[in-house]
Amino acid sequence: MDVNVSLPNNLLPDKYGKHAAPEDIKNGKPLISFPIQLSNLPADTKTIALTFTDPDSIPVCGFEWIHWTMANIPNSQLEIPENFSRLAQSPIIQGKNSTASPLFDGPKDLATGYNGPYPPDQTHDYILKVFALDDNLNLENGFWMNELLHQMDGHILDQAQITIPSRA
Repeated sequence: MDVNVSLPNNLLPDKYGKHAAPEDIKNGKPLISFPIQLSNLPADTKTIALTFTDPDSIPVCGFEWIHWTMANIPNSQLEIPENFSRLAQSPIIQGKNSTASPLFDGPKDLATGYNGPYPPDQTHDYILKVFALDDNLNLENGFWMNELLHQMDGHILDQAQITIPSRA
């Protein structure tokens, strides 16, 4: 399984992160998700799931920031277009990002779906993991990432991971 994200200058384009246009940022959170291309899924793939996290946030906030989780993407959806987080409809479901955490002291109105990179201190390396699954997952919108990981257990046919740097 292969996953590709266009990274001009080896960085996530500004429009999907901290340097997005003001109208594409709400409560300090970038809203427009980046496009993803998938290929070479195993033949038995029924659905796709993804996680997008920031391990470089650990020294900043004490945990790996969850920026986006999504599941039950049909196997025919090999191109995940720009802004898919705001456009996706059932059966696709999205999980909570880290702004849903009780440790986050801010508005909770963007706690589900894409919450783009906003590195406060330096360029961070974000990790996109994509999973080819043999079934739909029994989750609902607003699931937590740990629920996704538990539901995927025993259903992962293949997975791919890429590092996506985003500038501070």
